[in-house]
Amino acid sequence: MRIGNGYDVHRLLSGRRLILGGVEIPHPTGLSGHSDADVLVHAIIDACLGAAGLGDIGVHFPDDSLAYEGISSLTLLERVRDKLSLNGFEIVNIDCVIVAERPKLSPFIPEMRENISLCLKTEESRVNIKATTEEGLGFTGAEEGISAWAVCLLDTAPYWKAASE
Repeated sequence: MRIGNGYDVHRLLSGRRLILGGVEIPHPTGLSGHSDADVLVHAIIDACLGAAGLGDIGVHFPDDSLAYEGISSLTLLERVRDKLSLNGFEIVNIDCVIVAERPKLSPFIPEMRENISLCLKTEESRVNIKATTEEGLGFTGAEEGISAWAVCLLDTAPYWKAASE
């Protein structure tokens, strides 16, 4: 078994869509970034890559590459899933926290879990997402940005399973 953690943060800006876990959330501001700036999926990607010993999101999907400009982070997560499979790993579980003062995220979490589990081809019960505020403290509390933390536990896939994918 191997464990990895991931963290991401993006600034909130007017004129951008707010995408978290592949879900577009109604809000007057969105996250700034080269891709769709989905901090939740970016943190999960880093956790998965870290657990597999495969570097980080910037190594695989550089933010100065036109190939990734505006790309859905769920597409990147699918590519990470393929890298995990090629290296003989499978997801045991993922646990995440999104830190945002607003909007209230709990109504969107079931769809986020579904999107992420579908991308990773794993059971939804293996993906847990929580949301919290910072009670007005720090950059997230001041509503300047949103951050996310993720932890991923991997195990080596059985030989027959890895060979069939």
